[in-house]
Amino acid sequence: MRFELAALFSPAAPRLHGKPSGLRRLQGLSAALVAALLLLWLGTQPAWAQNTPPATLPLLLGQGAGGGSYSVPIQTLLFFTALGFLPAVLLMMTGFTRIVIVLSLMRQALGTQAAPPNQVIVGLSLFLTFFVMSPTLDKVYTEAWQPYSAGQMPFDEALKRAEPPMRGFMLKQTRQADVALFAKLAKLEDNIKPEDLPFRVLVPAFVTSELKSAFQIAFLIFIPFLVIDMIVSSILMSLGMMMLSPVLVALPFKLMLFVLADGWNLLLGSLAASFVT
Repeated sequence: MRFELAALFSPAAPRLHGKPSGLRRLQGLSAALVAALLLLWLGTQPAWAQNTPPATLPLLLGQGAGGGSYSVPIQTLLFFTALGFLPAVLLMMTGFTRIVIVLSLMRQALGTQAAPPNQVIVGLSLFLTFFVMSPTLDKVYTEAWQPYSAGQMPFDEALKRAEPPMRGFMLKQTRQADVALFAKLAKLEDNIKPEDLPFRVLVPAFVTSELKSAFQIAFLIFIPFLVIDMIVSSILMSLGMMMLSPVLVALPFKLMLFVLADGWNLLLGSLAASFVT
């Protein structure tokens, strides 16, 4: 056998169209083998298609008169789709908006461009939001999530149980003028109760009130630092130091004032106390 293969691929073997004749024979055998396997697969294809059920994705489980629940793949798809709305929920339905705006404007009032950095401001705002929202989140967890995870209620009922704590928190922070504005734009009845307000009216009213509160707190923060900037600018102008930047000179004094007054303690404590819980 070795001799025959060596003879087929030896330089002295006869050639056909520039290729060894032995190689041509092996190519013909391989092509015939592939064709036979293909015909065999095509012959068994109808029987396989008849015996195997179609691969379809079940949408509902337990269909019938009592309804049903979504299958696990569909629930997974809906869950990952809902993850895209979590940033909007965090920004628009919690105290994160007020906290992050106040901390950002405080950095501008100090005159520091990147201290503290954005990561620190966002992280501090996130944890302070969890601290402020902890009573509301505890109610949602106790009244909605625990019964749902234990299988005692469906998802729709758990969602209804989670609405009142969030609605109560937002109503306490929202001004009546903002609620009346968006209720008028939505053409709701004048005698509608705050507990019956739809979220499409309550959420924008809550965000508007949060923006107003954030800018009011930031105005009070800017006043002492603005006074320092004015004093430093007046002194530099009187000394004739036109080329020296007042911002550069005032920065150490503003930092010293902020540290001596224990500014972080006052600022974070006032922010946490500004939420009505």
